Amino acid sequence: MPKSTIKIIAVNRKARFDYFIEDEYEAGLVLKGTEVKSLRLGKANIKDAYARIQNDEVFVHQMHIGPYPFAYYENHDPLRVRKLLLHKREIKRLYAKVNEKGHSLIPLKLYFKGGKAKLTIALAKGRVRCAFDGRTPRRFESWHRRP
Repeated sequence: MPKSTIKIIAVNRKARFDYFIEDEYEAGLVLKGTEVKSLRLGKANIKDAYARIQNDEVFVHQMHIGPYPFAYYENHDPLRVRKLLLHKREIKRLYAKVNEKGHSLIPLKLYFKGGKAKLTIALAKGRVRCAFDGRTPRRFESWHRRP
C-alpha cells in the first residue's frame, strides 16, 4: 500500500457555505488508541468543531469521535479537546491572522494519510447571509451585473 493513500473520514461541507476560506493547513492529531480505532470505523463528526490557539499550541474543540464499541473500561470522552500538531511558524502566522476581527480556525476535513490521522484546518472569515433565504446580499457579490 503506497504511503500517500488517503482515506477520508469526515468532511465539513457546511464550512465552505458559511465561511470564506482564505488559507488551509494540514495538521496532525494527538489521539488515544480507542480514538484511532473509532476513526477507522468512520465514527467522527467535525460539523460543530472549531480550533483555538492557547499558549502557542493549537487545540480543536467540539470534534466528536464516537466511543469505540469493543472497548470496555478505557474508552475515551467523545468531545475531548484534542491537540493539533503544526510547525511553530505556522502557529505564529495563524495567531496573527486569527487576532484580526472576524477570522476563525475551522476544520474542513478529517482523514488518514499514510496511516496517520490528519485534520485540514482553514483560516476562515464569516460570510454575511440574508436571514430568510440564505443567499449572500448582492452588494457583497462581485459577479452581479452593473449598469
